[in-house]
Amino acid sequence: MDVAELSRLQFALTALYHFLFVPLTLGLSVLLAIMESVYVMTGLRVWRDMTIFWGILFGINFAMGVATGITMEFQFGTNWSYYSQYVGDVFGAPLAIEGLMAFFLEATFIGLFFFGWDRLSKPGHLAVTWCVALGSNFSALWILVANAWMQNPVGSRFNPDTIRMEVTDFLAVLFNPVAQSKFVHTVAAGYVTGAIFVLAIGAWYLLHGRHRAFARRSMTVAASFGLASALSVVVLGDESGYVTTENQKVKLAAMEGLWRAEPPPAAFTIFGIPDPERRETRYAIQAPWMLGLIATRSLTTVIPGIYELVDAAKTRIGRGVEAYGAMRSLTSAEPSADMRKTIEERQGDLGYALLLRRYTDDPAKATPEQIERAAWDTIPNVPVIFWSFRVMVALGFYFIALFAVMFYVSSRRAFERRRWLLRLAFWSLPLPWIAAELGWIVAEYGRQPWIIEGVLPTFLAASPIPAANVWLSLVGFFIFYSALLVVDLFLMAKYVRLGPAETWEIPDLATRQAPPGGVALDDVAHG
Repeated sequence: MDVAELSRLQFALTALYHFLFVPLTLGLSVLLAIMESVYVMTGLRVWRDMTIFWGILFGINFAMGVATGITMEFQFGTNWSYYSQYVGDVFGAPLAIEGLMAFFLEATFIGLFFFGWDRLSKPGHLAVTWCVALGSNFSALWILVANAWMQNPVGSRFNPDTIRMEVTDFLAVLFNPVAQSKFVHTVAAGYVTGAIFVLAIGAWYLLHGRHRAFARRSMTVAASFGLASALSVVVLGDESGYVTTENQKVKLAAMEGLWRAEPPPAAFTIFGIPDPERRETRYAIQAPWMLGLIATRSLTTVIPGIYELVDAAKTRIGRGVEAYGAMRSLTSAEPSADMRKTIEERQGDLGYALLLRRYTDDPAKATPEQIERAAWDTIPNVPVIFWSFRVMVALGFYFIALFAVMFYVSSRRAFERRRWLLRLAFWSLPLPWIAAELGWIVAEYGRQPWIIEGVLPTFLAASPIPAANVWLSLVGFFIFYSALLVVDLFLMAKYVRLGPAETWEIPDLATRQAPPGGVALDDVAHG
C-alpha cells in the first residue's frame, strides 16, 4: 500500500470510529429536549429523572465524539497536505465555523445543562436543553456543508495563478443541494439511532422488571419520535438519491449495478450479483420503472450506465489534457490570452487530466491505453457500493416496521405483554449504527477516485511523507480509538445497569420525594 492508500485507510478508520458517537449525540439531544419539555409542562418527577438519566449517557457519548473528532480533522494537515493547500480556501471556512459551534457554543450549553438544574428556573433550563439540541444539529450542518462541497464543488473556481481552488460564492457553498439533502438525511438517521437506543434500553429494563414507569414513558417517546424519524429517513433518502442523479451519475450507476443504459424508465435492481470482471450484474431481480421514477422523477429520462459514463470520462480527459497543457505553458513561457482562455474554458475538465498522473508524468503524452485505464478508474468498487446501499435501505424499512409496531403497542399500554417484541427491540440496538456506517461507505467510497468530485484525484492529495510514518500513526490511532470505544461501552453499561434512580443523588422535593431506587408514588398514580 502506498502513502495515499494508507492515508485513506487511516482516515476511514478514524471517521467510522467518530461516527459511532455522532448519530447518538444528534438523536439523544432532541429526545432530551422533548422529555424536559414534558417535565416542565406536567411537573411529573419521572420526566425529570428521564432527562437527567439520558442526559448522562448523552454526555459520555458527546465527550467521546469530541475526542475522536479533533484528531480526525488534524489529518487534513498531516496526511492530506496537498489537499489542504489546493482547496483550503473553500474547505477551511465550514470547518472553522463548525469548530466555533461545537467547542464553544455547544460545549457551553452542555455545561449549563449538567450544572444548571438547581441554578436555573425550569423554563431557563429547558431553553438550555433546546440550545444543546440545536447546537448539536448546527455543528453537524457545517461538517456536512464541507463534505457536500467535496461531492459537488459549487461556488468556487480554479485560479491558474495560485493553482488553488477559491471561493466565488459562499452562499452557493452553503446552500449546495447536496449539502441540504445530506444534512436532513444524516440528522434524521441520527434521530433514528437515538430512538433505537432509548427503545432498546427501555426494553431491557422491562425484561428485567426494573424501572417500569421510567421505561414505559421512555419507550413511548422513542417509538413515536423514531417512527417519524424513520419515515423521514426514507423520504429524505429518496431526495438524496435524486440529487445524486443530478451531480454524481457514476455513483448512482454503481449503486444500481447499471452497466449499460436501459430504455426509460429504468428498472430498479432489487437483487443481483455485480461482476466487475464480466462487467455485468448477474441474476438480477428487477422492479420495472422504479429506478426511473426514483432517480429522475420522470418516465422518459435516460439514466446512463457505466459504459456510457466511461465514454464520457474519456471525452473529459481529452479536454482536460488541453487545459493541462495550457497550465504547463503558463509556467514556461509568457502567458498569452489564448492559454488563459483555454484554461478558463476547460478548467472543469482539468481534474480528469490529472487522473493520467497515475500512469504518466506528462498527461499530454498519454497513450490511448492509458486514457482508457484512467477513464475506467472513475468507476468505484461496484459490488461494495451495490450491497452497502441495499443493506442500508433494508435496515431503513425494518426500522419503520419496528417503530410502527412499538407505537401501536405503546398506545395499547401493552409493552410488558409482548416480551418477544422487547427482545427484538433490545437486539436491534446495533442496527442503526450499521446502517449509518454503510451510508457513509456509499457516500465516500462511492466518490472514488476523487477526493473532490471531478477536481482532484485522491492519489494526488496525500502528503509526501514516508509510508512507515503513516503505518505508525495508523496503528496508534487503532489502539487509542479502540481503548476509547471500550471506555465508552464500559461507562454506558455501568450507568444503564445502575438505572435512572441510582446514578445520582436526587434532591428532596416538597411534594414528590422519590424513595431510593424508584420513582415517586404520585408519579405512578398519575400514569
